[in-house]
Amino acid sequence: MNTIRWPSFIAITAALCAALFLAIFLSGGPRSTTAAVGIDPNRASFGICFGSDRYTCVVDGDTIWFEGRKIRVADINTPEISSPGCASERQLGQKAKMRLQALLNQGAFSLEPIDRDQDQYGRDLRIITRDGKSLGETLVAEGLAERWQGTRRNWC
Repeated sequence: MNTIRWPSFIAITAALCAALFLAIFLSGGPRSTTAAVGIDPNRASFGICFGSDRYTCVVDGDTIWFEGRKIRVADINTPEISSPGCASERQLGQKAKMRLQALLNQGAFSLEPIDRDQDQYGRDLRIITRDGKSLGETLVAEGLAERWQGTRRNWC
C-alpha cells in the first residue's frame, strides 16, 4: 500500500496553498464581503399610494412611505400633484412620481439621514441613495426636480 509520507504531504500542501494564493493575488485580491451582502440595505416593491393604507408606496416625487414610515426626500423638491398651481405642474409632478417609483424598484437603496431627523409635518428626512449616488439627483438631472433650497418654488 502506498502511503504519503509527512514531508511529501507538507510539500504538496504548501504548493497547493501557494498556487491558491497566487491565483487570488493575480485576480485582484479577495472579494469584499460587502459586495456580496450589498452596501445598500433596503429593497422593496413600491406601488403608488392610494387611500389611507400606506406602508411601502410613492406619494409624489419627493415623498414616500417605506415600511410604515413617511419619508420626505430631503435633497430635492418636485412639482406638486395634490394642489398644483397649474396643469403643467401637475403633469410634471406625475412624471416625477412615476420616475421615483421606477428608480426605487430598480434595486437596493439606502436612506441617508441629514442634519435633522424630521420636518414640521413629522416626515422622516432622508436622502435616498444607491451605490452612494442620490436618486434625487437623478430626478434633478432629468428635469423632474430641483435641488432643495429651503423653500418651494412656483412650477407654473
